[in-house]
Amino acid sequence: MGLDQIIADCKRNYPKAQEQLYQLFSKKFFGVCLKYSSNYADAQDNLQDGFLIIFKKIEQFSGKGSFEGWAKRIMINNALQKYKGIRFMEIINDNIPEEEVEIEDENISIDYLMQIIQELPNQYRLVFNLYVLDDYSHKEIAEMLTISTGTTKSNLARARMILKEKIEAYTRIEIKSFAK
Repeated sequence: MGLDQIIADCKRNYPKAQEQLYQLFSKKFFGVCLKYSSNYADAQDNLQDGFLIIFKKIEQFSGKGSFEGWAKRIMINNALQKYKGIRFMEIINDNIPEEEVEIEDENISIDYLMQIIQELPNQYRLVFNLYVLDDYSHKEIAEMLTISTGTTKSNLARARMILKEKIEAYTRIEIKSFAK
C-alpha cells in the first residue's frame, strides 16, 4: 500500500493505516524528537504525542508538498511546546561572531557529536538544532520560541562556542591516549 493510500485511510480513522503510518515514520521522527527533548524518555513521550496530533490533524494535510515535511513540523512544534514560557537567556552583546564549528578530526563519531549537542543547555540546543540541523532562519526560530532574533543569534553563537570547546578537549584527550 502506498503512502497516499495510507494517508487517505488515516483520514478515515482506520487503525491499521495509523499503525502503518507509525511504522513508516516512527524511527525517523524519534530522531527528530530526541534532538528537541532533554532526554530519551521525553523524546518517547513527544513521539507519541506528536503522532496523536498528526492523526488528529491529518485532515488538514492537503497533499500539496511533502507529507513527511508536514508531519516533521508537527513533531518539532510539539516538542517545542514543552519549552513555551521558559525564559531564554538574553545575552546583551549582539555582536558575537557567528563562527562555524569546523571539525578537522575525522575520528570524531557522529554519536559523540549528537551526545555533546544533547548535553547543551536547552536554550542553546534548541536554537542550534533548529538553525544548523533543520535549516530554520533566525526569524523563524524567534517566532517559534517567542524570543528575539538577537537572542537566537547569541544562543547559537554560545552553543557553537561550547561545542567547539568540547571537541577541542576531546581531540586533546584522543591525542594523549594515542601517544601513550
